[in-house]
Amino acid sequence: MTDDTAYTTVELHGGPLDGSTAPVTLDGDEQWTAIITDGCAYRGGRSVYASDAAGRWVWQGDVPWDAM
Repeated sequence: MTDDTAYTTVELHGGPLDGSTAPVTLDGDEQWTAIITDGCAYRGGRSVYASDAAGRWVWQGDVPWDAM
């Protein structure tokens, strides 16, 4: 079985992962990712990044683990 999912690496802007890079999938209409990080406002939670109109991946906020 092969994985045909398309990925790209993006630079993250703002929030606890500012300046880091992360792989994201390119399928679907929603362009966002939620990444577990020690810098998150919630222990064990995730920092959410989404693509803006210019294509930059910008921090949207932090969410608890069970919020999504």
